[in-house]
Amino acid sequence: MSKSKAKRPIEQIAALPVHWDKNGKLRVLMVTSRDRGRWVMPKGWQMDGKKPWRAAEIEALEEAGAVGFISETAIGHYHYDKRLDDGKKVLCRVTLYPMVVDTLKRRWKESKQRKRHWFSLKKAARLVEEEELSCLLKALTQRDDLRSIIKELRDVA
Repeated sequence: MSKSKAKRPIEQIAALPVHWDKNGKLRVLMVTSRDRGRWVMPKGWQMDGKKPWRAAEIEALEEAGAVGFISETAIGHYHYDKRLDDGKKVLCRVTLYPMVVDTLKRRWKESKQRKRHWFSLKKAARLVEEEELSCLLKALTQRDDLRSIIKELRDVA
């Protein structure tokens, strides 16, 4: 299919839940997908009447039990093929909003369907299947502009 005839991707939002461990290293919280158990960011569809970062914050709570402070500034986008219930695939474009996690709930909406775990940025970049997301995670270790968005968020939290 030529690019001119390619369908536009469907928009999604995601949280990038982070915190600093006791050694001052930035860690990222990831959850397993419900279908194949892949490590992913908490993500979902935009919600009517909600700002995109608020929808991402809700996804972090529902999928990972993460509560914290989310940025209104996205740090990037990535694409992936979402498998629908009928087996078809659709291309999604995910906007990623960083979130400094304050607490993790013991019980949360999808706790019986997902696992969650804190990873270093390097390990998270290796674990995700989406190339663009992997590059974004790697960039967080190198780009001051991205790190400053997260540091400003930490200062507000």
